Amino acid sequence: MKAVLDACVLYPTVLREILILAADAGLYEPVWSHRILAEWRHAAARLGQGDVAGAEIALLTAARPAAFAPDDGTAAEGIDWPDPADRHVAEAALAARADLIVTANLRDFPARATAALGLRAVHPDAFLTGLYASAPDPVADAVRIVHARAVGAGGPVELRDLLRRARLPRLAKALARSG
Repeated sequence: MKAVLDACVLYPTVLREILILAADAGLYEPVWSHRILAEWRHAAARLGQGDVAGAEIALLTAARPAAFAPDDGTAAEGIDWPDPADRHVAEAALAARADLIVTANLRDFPARATAALGLRAVHPDAFLTGLYASAPDPVADAVRIVHARAVGAGGPVELRDLLRRARLPRLAKALARSG
Protein backbone atom coordinates (compact mmCIF):
# COMPACT_ATOMS: atom_id res chain seq x y z
CA MET A 1 0.00 0.00 0.00
CA LYS A 2 1.25 3.47 -0.86
CA ALA A 3 0.37 6.50 1.26
CA VAL A 4 1.14 10.14 0.63
CA LEU A 5 2.36 11.79 3.82
CA ASP A 6 1.11 15.36 4.01
CA ALA A 7 3.45 18.02 5.43
CA CYS A 8 1.41 18.18 8.65
CA VAL A 9 2.35 14.58 9.50
CA LEU A 10 6.01 14.97 8.55
CA TYR A 11 6.34 17.79 11.04
CA PRO A 12 6.25 17.25 14.11
CA THR A 13 9.15 14.88 14.66
CA VAL A 14 7.55 12.19 16.83
CA LEU A 15 4.74 11.51 14.38
CA ARG A 16 7.11 11.49 11.40
CA GLU A 17 9.51 9.10 13.08
CA ILE A 18 6.78 6.61 13.96
CA LEU A 19 5.40 6.77 10.41
CA ILE A 20 8.83 6.29 8.83
CA LEU A 21 9.74 3.40 11.14
CA ALA A 22 6.45 1.71 10.22
CA ALA A 23 7.40 2.16 6.57
CA ASP A 24 10.88 0.80 7.28
CA ALA A 25 9.16 -2.31 8.68
CA GLY A 26 7.47 -2.77 5.31
CA LEU A 27 3.95 -1.90 6.44
CA TYR A 28 3.42 0.66 3.65
CA GLU A 29 5.30 2.76 1.10
CA PRO A 30 5.53 6.47 1.94
CA VAL A 31 5.15 9.06 -0.82
CA TRP A 32 5.78 12.80 -0.85
CA SER A 33 6.63 15.53 -3.29
CA HIS A 34 9.13 18.38 -3.32
CA ARG A 35 6.31 20.79 -2.48
CA ILE A 36 5.17 18.71 0.52
CA LEU A 37 8.73 18.71 1.85
CA ALA A 38 9.00 22.46 1.23
CA GLU A 39 5.84 22.98 3.28
CA TRP A 40 7.38 20.95 6.12
CA ARG A 41 10.53 23.08 6.00
CA HIS A 42 8.48 26.29 5.90
CA ALA A 43 6.44 25.24 8.96
CA ALA A 44 9.63 24.39 10.84
CA ALA A 45 11.28 27.67 9.81
CA ARG A 46 8.39 29.64 11.30
CA LEU A 47 9.41 28.11 14.63
CA GLY A 48 13.13 28.73 14.08
CA GLN A 49 13.85 25.13 13.10
CA GLY A 50 14.31 25.49 9.35
CA ASP A 51 17.91 24.33 9.34
CA VAL A 52 17.07 21.26 11.41
CA ALA A 53 14.18 20.44 9.07
CA GLY A 54 16.47 20.90 6.09
CA ALA A 55 18.92 18.36 7.51
CA GLU A 56 16.12 15.93 8.34
CA ILE A 57 14.66 16.31 4.85
CA ALA A 58 18.07 15.65 3.29
CA LEU A 59 18.49 12.47 5.34
CA LEU A 60 14.97 11.27 4.59
CA THR A 61 15.19 11.89 0.86
CA ALA A 62 18.63 10.28 0.62
CA ALA A 63 17.25 7.17 2.33
CA ARG A 64 14.07 7.06 0.20
CA PRO A 65 14.64 8.54 -3.27
CA ALA A 66 11.80 6.44 -4.70
CA ALA A 67 9.29 8.13 -2.37
CA PHE A 68 9.09 11.23 -4.58
CA ALA A 69 6.07 11.81 -6.78
CA PRO A 70 5.33 14.74 -9.06
CA ASP A 71 2.58 17.04 -7.83
CA ASP A 72 1.97 19.17 -10.89
CA GLY A 73 -0.68 17.15 -12.68
CA THR A 74 -4.14 18.22 -13.72
CA ALA A 75 -6.21 15.18 -12.69
CA ALA A 76 -7.45 16.90 -9.52
CA GLU A 77 -8.42 20.13 -11.25
CA GLY A 78 -12.11 20.89 -11.22
CA ILE A 79 -12.59 19.29 -7.81
CA ASP A 80 -14.05 21.62 -5.18
CA TRP A 81 -11.20 21.64 -2.63
CA PRO A 82 -11.78 23.55 0.63
CA ASP A 83 -8.23 24.84 0.22
CA PRO A 84 -7.24 24.77 -3.46
CA ALA A 85 -3.59 25.12 -2.40
CA ASP A 86 -3.77 21.49 -1.16
CA ARG A 87 -4.60 20.07 -4.58
CA HIS A 88 -0.92 19.28 -5.10
CA VAL A 89 -1.15 16.59 -2.40
CA ALA A 90 -3.89 14.79 -4.33
CA GLU A 91 -1.87 15.19 -7.53
CA ALA A 92 1.12 13.50 -5.85
CA ALA A 93 -1.14 10.66 -4.68
CA LEU A 94 -2.53 10.17 -8.16
CA ALA A 95 0.91 10.30 -9.80
CA ALA A 96 2.24 7.69 -7.36
CA ARG A 97 -0.88 5.56 -7.60
CA ALA A 98 -1.17 5.82 -3.84
CA ASP A 99 -4.12 4.38 -1.98
CA LEU A 100 -4.51 7.18 0.49
CA ILE A 101 -3.38 10.50 1.90
CA VAL A 102 -2.29 10.56 5.53
CA THR A 103 -3.12 14.00 6.90
CA ALA A 104 -4.17 15.63 10.12
CA ASN A 105 -6.13 18.17 8.04
CA LEU A 106 -9.03 15.95 7.01
CA ARG A 107 -11.27 18.96 6.43
CA ASP A 108 -8.99 19.94 3.53
CA PHE A 109 -9.50 16.52 1.91
CA PRO A 110 -13.23 15.79 2.17
CA ALA A 111 -14.47 12.33 1.21
CA ARG A 112 -16.51 13.65 -1.72
CA ALA A 113 -13.40 15.20 -3.28
CA THR A 114 -10.99 12.34 -2.62
CA ALA A 115 -13.50 9.63 -3.56
CA ALA A 116 -14.05 11.32 -6.91
CA LEU A 117 -10.37 10.61 -7.58
CA GLY A 118 -10.34 7.10 -6.13
CA LEU A 119 -8.44 8.28 -3.06
CA ARG A 120 -9.10 8.34 0.66
CA ALA A 121 -7.75 10.70 3.30
CA VAL A 122 -7.06 9.30 6.75
CA HIS A 123 -5.87 10.82 10.01
CA PRO A 124 -2.45 9.53 11.14
CA ASP A 125 -3.98 8.15 14.35
CA ALA A 126 -6.46 6.02 12.39
CA PHE A 127 -3.74 5.04 9.91
CA LEU A 128 -1.28 3.89 12.57
CA THR A 129 -4.00 2.24 14.67
CA GLY A 130 -5.02 0.28 11.58
CA LEU A 131 -1.43 -0.74 10.91
CA TYR A 132 -1.14 -1.76 14.56
CA ALA A 133 -4.27 -3.93 14.28
CA SER A 134 -2.77 -5.82 11.35
CA ALA A 135 0.88 -5.84 12.44
CA PRO A 136 1.17 -5.00 16.14
CA ASP A 137 4.82 -5.85 16.72
CA PRO A 138 6.42 -3.52 14.14
CA VAL A 139 4.20 -0.59 15.13
CA ALA A 140 4.82 -1.18 18.84
CA ASP A 141 8.56 -1.41 18.11
CA ALA A 142 8.44 1.90 16.21
CA VAL A 143 6.67 3.58 19.12
CA ARG A 144 9.18 2.15 21.62
CA ILE A 145 12.13 3.40 19.56
CA VAL A 146 10.67 6.91 19.21
CA HIS A 147 9.77 6.99 22.90
CA ALA A 148 13.33 6.00 23.86
CA ARG A 149 14.69 8.78 21.62
CA ALA A 150 12.38 11.31 23.28
CA VAL A 151 13.44 10.19 26.74
CA GLY A 152 17.10 10.36 25.70
CA ALA A 153 16.66 13.85 24.29
CA GLY A 154 15.01 15.47 27.24
CA GLY A 155 14.42 13.25 30.19
CA PRO A 156 11.47 11.15 31.24
CA VAL A 157 8.43 11.41 29.04
CA GLU A 158 5.33 9.33 29.67
CA LEU A 159 4.49 7.31 26.56
CA ARG A 160 0.79 8.17 26.69
CA ASP A 161 1.62 11.90 26.90
CA LEU A 162 4.09 11.63 24.04
CA LEU A 163 1.49 9.97 21.83
CA ARG A 164 -1.23 12.40 22.88
CA ARG A 165 1.00 15.34 21.93
CA ALA A 166 1.68 13.61 18.61
CA ARG A 167 -2.12 13.44 18.06
CA LEU A 168 -2.18 9.64 18.41
CA PRO A 169 -4.60 8.99 21.30
CA ARG A 170 -6.26 5.93 19.73
CA LEU A 171 -2.89 4.34 19.08
CA ALA A 172 -1.94 5.05 22.71
CA LYS A 173 -5.11 3.29 23.90
CA ALA A 174 -4.51 0.30 21.65
CA LEU A 175 -0.94 -0.05 22.91
CA ALA A 176 -2.08 0.30 26.55
CA ARG A 177 -4.71 -2.43 26.08
CA SER A 178 -2.18 -4.90 24.75
CA GLY A 179 0.58 -4.33 27.03
